[in-house]
Amino acid sequence: MKWSLLFIVLLMVLVPSALWAQGCSLCTKTASELDAGSAKGLNAGILYLAFLPLTILGVIGYFWWKSGKRAKAHS
Repeated sequence: MKWSLLFIVLLMVLVPSALWAQGCSLCTKTASELDAGSAKGLNAGILYLAFLPLTILGVIGYFWWKSGKRAKAHS
């Protein structure tokens, strides 16, 4: 379990942030029609909007994992 979590964290750190926001085809098409500066701004905006929900999910997942681990230790 620890190795898979470490792998995911390392993968997220090593993948360039410019690639993270190019997931959907509409965003990719829009960014390809823009100049370089505007495309970087679009990518930054997408990452900014995705940060809060993903952080909330990560915190909920962490506490869920910790409570499951704690319950398993008491059993």
